[in-house]
Amino acid sequence: MPKSSSISSSTPSKGIAAIVGVGLKLGKSIARKFAHEGYTVAILSRDLGSLSKIAEEIAREEKAQVFAIRIDCSDTRSIREAFEGVLSLGFVEVLVYNAAYQPLPLHPTNFTEIPVNSFEKSLAVSSVGAFHCAQQVLPGMVERGRGTILFTGCSASLGGMSGFSELCCGKFALRGLSQCLAREFQSQGIHVAHVIIDGLVGAPRMPSILQRTTTGEQPSGVGGRAADGLMDPDSLAQTYWHLHLQDRSAWTQEIDLRPSTTFRFF
Repeated sequence: MPKSSSISSSTPSKGIAAIVGVGLKLGKSIARKFAHEGYTVAILSRDLGSLSKIAEEIAREEKAQVFAIRIDCSDTRSIREAFEGVLSLGFVEVLVYNAAYQPLPLHPTNFTEIPVNSFEKSLAVSSVGAFHCAQQVLPGMVERGRGTILFTGCSASLGGMSGFSELCCGKFALRGLSQCLAREFQSQGIHVAHVIIDGLVGAPRMPSILQRTTTGEQPSGVGGRAADGLMDPDSLAQTYWHLHLQDRSAWTQEIDLRPSTTFRFF
């Protein structure tokens, strides 16, 4: 069953936003953004203890309903059970798939030394898990003629790189899945987009970007992170939100985001 953290809010809920692959950086910022905008949010990852703390923090800050649900994206049964909990909350209007697998430390690995089970797990988490999660929510979206599915890619989505076969192959497949779903379901009102994060994501660096005013003003200090080559997760979350808001007459199907410096992940 979903573990809930919530504080009552006068803002009516707009639906369920399910964020899969929530840690302390990008996933958390995306979840906070959708909670801030009035969505009931389900956050999912393997570590339920850490996830519950994130849910409590977002619920307290945004006066929102946030549900923490454990999921193992390499396990079909775990995905199915997790989404039984998510779907019990109501109509899933937004799915963000942010899960990925890469053994740490993150460094090039000689191809002949990669264990096949590690390669298979990367494929399972990056692409097969995304396939299963999308299958869970698409029937409800098609029935209502609306919904948004956003997949998180990275530099490895665009080209093969020496020493990173595990990461590249999973992310290549995820990009292909996103393109296929966009072509199949966009005519039915479902917006599917692939977001390429071409850089390293740091911790939030500012008073939350959610504090921007309706006139577009930014809190003091905004714009200072680029010097360290890291990407601000709150700024990235804004892009996910804007993709969700796009008019269907001009949907983005793929977008790449990178810091203004020449720093690259690979």
